[in-house]
Amino acid sequence: MIRPQEFTDITYEVEESWAVVTIDRPERYNSFRGRTVDELLSAFKHAWADSQVACVILTGAGDKAFCAGGDVKERAETGGYGETEFGLFQIQQLHQTIRDIPKPVIAAVNGVAVGGGHVLHVLCDLSVASETARFGQSGPRVGSFDAGFGSAYLARVVGEKRARQIWFLLDLYDARTAERWNLVNDVVPAEELMDKAREYARKISSYSPTALRFLKHSFNADSDHMQGLGNIAFAGLDLFVETEEAKEGANAFAEKRQPDFGPWR
Repeated sequence: MIRPQEFTDITYEVEESWAVVTIDRPERYNSFRGRTVDELLSAFKHAWADSQVACVILTGAGDKAFCAGGDVKERAETGGYGETEFGLFQIQQLHQTIRDIPKPVIAAVNGVAVGGGHVLHVLCDLSVASETARFGQSGPRVGSFDAGFGSAYLARVVGEKRARQIWFLLDLYDARTAERWNLVNDVVPAEELMDKAREYARKISSYSPTALRFLKHSFNADSDHMQGLGNIAFAGLDLFVETEEAKEGANAFAEKRQPDFGPWR
């Protein structure tokens, strides 16, 4: 497991009684490659094991992006998401770890949360958004999809019609709309975002950890079967990304042009 002192794509810090995990690739809108996912897994496991840590705040570096999802530019250039610790792109394991860690996870959404980054914030227990935050999906535009937690659980959060709207229209939605749709718990000015996240964390830190653990497991129990959907979906995605159709989406993104999916319709 990569140790925190070896992190290159994220930062990990324990403040008072919570951990702050920051995706630190602002030049790529905090999109994740394989190394990023490995480091996020390590950070959450360190927070899980640390008895000083009562909860986790997940955020992104800079003021433009929380996380723009998978690094599509790298995928177009190299055909994948780069080297990883075990030769696996462990995004499913990261999703499950955010759910399984027996401590609340707070997303502090400081900018764009799109694609796989949108999925990360949806999976967090609570979300606080900057007024400048934007939310949405991009998969069908770039030759990708998340047919596991990223769609099925999203429908639990916002309802079927809104979830389908998010995935089928691929528009970006502002923070106030996200709050109205129950995607986020609070919207605050950008300069107050981390203060609000820390306010949440400080409250949580004063409560019984055993009670919080049981509550989180109870909330998750009703939707844990979606991991099975995710296994099927990501197995299919592994095959799909090797097709010319999927490559057209990634290449068009890298070349800053509209994709042409007509030949596969």
